[in-house]
Amino acid sequence: MATEAFEEIAETFEFLDDWEDRYRHVIELGKAMPELEPEFRVPATKVDGCASQVWLMPNVSGQGPDATFDFRGESDAMIVRGLVAVLHALFSGLTVREVLTVDAPAELGRLGLDEHLSSQRSNGVRAMVERIRKIAQDTL
Repeated sequence: MATEAFEEIAETFEFLDDWEDRYRHVIELGKAMPELEPEFRVPATKVDGCASQVWLMPNVSGQGPDATFDFRGESDAMIVRGLVAVLHALFSGLTVREVLTVDAPAELGRLGLDEHLSSQRSNGVRAMVERIRKIAQDTL
């Protein structure tokens, strides 16, 4: 299960033959995201387990399993900021129940990210997904 925004990224990746072009596209996705204000870059929103600094600020509308999930994010590394944008496309707009059913490794695998990210970056992506899932779980 993937959002329309994530499907658009997956389609774009199909047209980009080389990983360097895909890498640049991920960076561009990050540049297009609005910045997270400094007052939200605090320990409570910081994601542990990332080599770079990453903050995820949840925004859940409603209550219970049908609440709508969204978040804003930021990183001090351009590629990681792009990965935050990819995760935003994957999860934003889903219900918290749907967030918990997304097979993030499989969806991200469609982009080939697992093959081309360093182990530190892959660990960071897993840490971000775990944080997103925890936020959704805590909303139930």
